[in-house]
Amino acid sequence: MKAIPLAIPEVLLIEPRVFGDERGFFYESYNQKAFDAAVGYPVTFVQDNHSRSVKGTLRGLHYQLPPHAQGKLVRVTAGEVFDVAVDIREGSPTFGQWVGETLSAENKRQLWIPPGFAHGFLVTSDVAEFQYKCTDFYAPDCEACIRWDDPTLDIHWGVDNPSPLLSEKDRQGKTLHQAQAETGRND
Repeated sequence: MKAIPLAIPEVLLIEPRVFGDERGFFYESYNQKAFDAAVGYPVTFVQDNHSRSVKGTLRGLHYQLPPHAQGKLVRVTAGEVFDVAVDIREGSPTFGQWVGETLSAENKRQLWIPPGFAHGFLVTSDVAEFQYKCTDFYAPDCEACIRWDDPTLDIHWGVDNPSPLLSEKDRQGKTLHQAQAETGRND
Protein backbone atom coordinates (compact mmCIF):
# COMPACT_ATOMS: atom_id res chain seq x y z
CA MET A 1 0.00 0.00 0.00
CA LYS A 2 1.23 3.44 -0.94
CA ALA A 3 -0.19 6.52 0.85
CA ILE A 4 0.17 9.82 -1.01
CA PRO A 5 -0.58 13.10 0.83
CA LEU A 6 -2.61 15.49 -1.33
CA ALA A 7 -2.58 19.32 -1.38
CA ILE A 8 -4.32 19.11 2.00
CA PRO A 9 -1.80 16.68 3.55
CA GLU A 10 -4.21 15.04 6.01
CA VAL A 11 -6.21 13.72 3.05
CA LEU A 12 -4.41 10.68 1.66
CA LEU A 13 -4.70 8.93 -1.69
CA ILE A 14 -4.22 5.22 -1.03
CA GLU A 15 -2.85 3.07 -3.87
CA PRO A 16 -2.97 -0.66 -3.17
CA ARG A 17 -0.46 -3.15 -4.47
CA VAL A 18 -2.38 -5.13 -7.10
CA PHE A 19 -1.38 -8.60 -8.25
CA GLY A 20 -2.81 -9.56 -11.62
CA ASP A 21 -2.50 -12.27 -14.22
CA GLU A 22 -4.65 -13.91 -16.89
CA ARG A 23 -7.12 -15.07 -14.20
CA GLY A 24 -7.82 -11.58 -12.90
CA PHE A 25 -6.41 -9.68 -9.92
CA PHE A 26 -5.99 -9.73 -6.15
CA TYR A 27 -5.28 -6.90 -3.73
CA GLU A 28 -5.60 -6.22 -0.06
CA SER A 29 -8.24 -3.48 0.15
CA TYR A 30 -7.66 -2.79 3.84
CA ASN A 31 -5.05 -3.68 6.44
CA GLN A 32 -5.43 -2.03 9.88
CA LYS A 33 -1.71 -2.06 10.67
CA ALA A 34 -0.63 -0.61 7.32
CA PHE A 35 -3.43 1.97 7.34
CA ASP A 36 -2.64 3.19 10.87
CA ALA A 37 1.04 3.52 9.89
CA ALA A 38 0.11 5.52 6.77
CA VAL A 39 -2.23 7.86 8.69
CA GLY A 40 0.14 8.15 11.65
CA TYR A 41 -2.35 7.24 14.37
CA PRO A 42 -4.79 4.42 15.17
CA VAL A 43 -8.13 4.61 13.38
CA THR A 44 -11.18 2.55 14.30
CA PHE A 45 -13.93 2.02 11.75
CA VAL A 46 -17.41 1.23 13.07
CA GLN A 47 -19.64 1.24 9.98
CA ASP A 48 -19.38 0.30 6.28
CA ASN A 49 -21.68 1.85 3.66
CA HIS A 50 -22.34 0.99 0.01
CA SER A 51 -24.20 3.07 -2.56
CA ARG A 52 -25.02 2.64 -6.25
CA SER A 53 -25.63 5.67 -8.43
CA VAL A 54 -26.18 6.49 -12.09
CA LYS A 55 -24.13 8.85 -14.24
CA GLY A 56 -24.51 12.51 -13.32
CA THR A 57 -25.48 11.81 -9.69
CA LEU A 58 -23.76 14.09 -7.22
CA ARG A 59 -23.85 13.11 -3.56
CA GLY A 60 -22.64 15.69 -1.06
CA LEU A 61 -21.02 17.64 0.32
CA HIS A 62 -21.87 15.69 3.50
CA TYR A 63 -20.40 15.70 6.98
CA GLN A 64 -21.37 15.11 10.59
CA LEU A 65 -20.87 17.63 13.36
CA PRO A 66 -19.07 16.80 16.60
CA PRO A 67 -19.43 14.80 18.71
CA HIS A 68 -20.13 12.43 15.80
CA ALA A 69 -17.73 13.75 13.14
CA GLN A 70 -16.77 10.93 10.77
CA GLY A 71 -13.55 10.02 9.05
CA LYS A 72 -14.11 8.03 5.84
CA LEU A 73 -12.03 5.63 3.80
CA VAL A 74 -13.74 5.61 0.39
CA ARG A 75 -13.40 3.54 -2.77
CA VAL A 76 -15.24 2.62 -5.97
CA THR A 77 -15.85 -1.03 -6.75
CA ALA A 78 -17.73 -0.55 -10.04
CA GLY A 79 -17.51 2.42 -12.38
CA GLU A 80 -15.87 5.79 -11.72
CA VAL A 81 -16.42 8.94 -9.65
CA PHE A 82 -14.75 12.27 -9.07
CA ASP A 83 -14.36 12.40 -5.28
CA VAL A 84 -13.97 15.64 -3.30
CA ALA A 85 -12.98 16.49 0.28
CA VAL A 86 -13.39 20.03 1.68
CA ASP A 87 -11.56 21.16 4.81
CA ILE A 88 -14.13 22.54 7.28
CA ARG A 89 -11.92 22.34 10.38
CA GLU A 90 -12.16 25.51 12.45
CA GLY A 91 -8.79 27.28 12.53
CA SER A 92 -7.18 25.03 9.92
CA PRO A 93 -4.70 26.75 7.57
CA THR A 94 -6.46 24.99 4.69
CA PHE A 95 -10.00 25.81 5.86
CA GLY A 96 -12.37 26.09 2.86
CA GLN A 97 -9.92 24.44 0.47
CA TRP A 98 -10.75 21.26 -1.43
CA VAL A 99 -8.97 18.34 -3.06
CA GLY A 100 -10.42 15.99 -5.66
CA GLU A 101 -9.37 12.68 -7.18
CA THR A 102 -10.78 10.23 -9.69
CA LEU A 103 -11.56 6.91 -8.01
CA SER A 104 -12.54 3.92 -10.10
CA ALA A 105 -12.88 0.17 -10.06
CA GLU A 106 -10.04 0.18 -12.59
CA ASN A 107 -7.49 2.26 -10.64
CA LYS A 108 -8.53 0.74 -7.28
CA ARG A 109 -7.48 3.90 -5.43
CA GLN A 110 -8.99 4.90 -2.12
CA LEU A 111 -9.21 8.25 -0.38
CA TRP A 112 -8.79 8.78 3.37
CA ILE A 113 -10.90 11.73 4.48
CA PRO A 114 -10.33 12.51 8.17
CA PRO A 115 -12.98 13.92 10.52
CA GLY A 116 -13.49 17.63 9.93
CA PHE A 117 -13.98 17.39 6.18
CA ALA A 118 -17.11 17.60 4.04
CA HIS A 119 -17.24 14.90 1.37
CA GLY A 120 -18.97 14.44 -1.96
CA PHE A 121 -18.65 12.67 -5.27
CA LEU A 122 -19.90 12.93 -8.83
CA VAL A 123 -20.55 9.76 -10.85
CA THR A 124 -18.73 10.00 -14.19
CA SER A 125 -19.42 6.47 -15.51
CA ASP A 126 -22.81 5.01 -16.50
CA VAL A 127 -23.14 3.49 -13.01
CA ALA A 128 -20.87 3.51 -9.96
CA GLU A 129 -20.80 1.51 -6.76
CA PHE A 130 -19.22 3.43 -3.92
CA GLN A 131 -18.12 1.85 -0.64
CA TYR A 132 -16.75 3.48 2.46
CA LYS A 133 -15.75 2.83 6.02
CA CYS A 134 -16.72 5.36 8.73
CA THR A 135 -15.07 6.15 12.07
CA ASP A 136 -18.38 6.99 13.76
CA PHE A 137 -21.95 5.82 13.43
CA TYR A 138 -24.51 7.70 11.38
CA ALA A 139 -26.13 10.31 13.64
CA PRO A 140 -29.07 12.04 11.89
CA ASP A 141 -29.14 14.88 14.44
CA CYS A 142 -25.48 15.72 13.58
CA GLU A 143 -25.63 15.43 9.79
CA ALA A 144 -25.08 18.50 7.64
CA CYS A 145 -24.62 19.36 3.99
CA ILE A 146 -22.75 22.10 2.15
CA ARG A 147 -23.86 23.04 -1.37
CA TRP A 148 -21.91 21.27 -4.10
CA ASP A 149 -21.84 24.54 -6.08
CA ASP A 150 -20.91 26.95 -3.26
CA PRO A 151 -19.15 29.77 -5.15
CA THR A 152 -16.69 30.39 -2.29
CA LEU A 153 -15.42 26.80 -2.62
CA ASP A 154 -15.25 26.96 -6.44
CA ILE A 155 -15.01 23.17 -6.83
CA HIS A 156 -14.11 22.15 -10.36
CA TRP A 157 -16.23 19.02 -10.73
CA GLY A 158 -15.21 18.60 -14.36
CA VAL A 159 -18.82 18.20 -15.42
CA ASP A 160 -20.46 19.62 -18.51
CA ASN A 161 -23.91 19.30 -16.95
CA PRO A 162 -24.47 22.24 -14.58
CA SER A 163 -27.50 20.41 -13.12
CA PRO A 164 -26.38 17.07 -11.65
CA LEU A 165 -28.86 14.60 -10.16
CA LEU A 166 -29.28 15.62 -6.52
CA SER A 167 -31.25 14.37 -3.55
CA GLU A 168 -33.65 16.79 -1.88
CA LYS A 169 -31.27 16.96 1.10
CA ASP A 170 -28.41 17.99 -1.18
CA ARG A 171 -30.57 20.62 -2.91
CA GLN A 172 -31.14 22.15 0.54
CA GLY A 173 -27.40 22.30 1.35
CA LYS A 174 -26.02 25.47 2.93
CA THR A 175 -23.07 27.54 1.78
CA LEU A 176 -19.92 27.08 3.82
CA HIS A 177 -20.45 30.47 5.46
CA GLN A 178 -24.09 29.66 6.32
CA ALA A 179 -22.98 26.33 7.80
CA GLN A 180 -20.34 28.13 9.90
CA ALA A 181 -22.88 30.64 11.17
CA GLU A 182 -25.31 27.88 12.19
CA THR A 183 -22.66 26.03 14.18
CA GLY A 184 -21.18 29.16 15.75
CA ARG A 185 -17.96 29.03 13.76
CA ASN A 186 -16.54 32.27 12.46
CA ASP A 187 -13.38 31.49 10.50
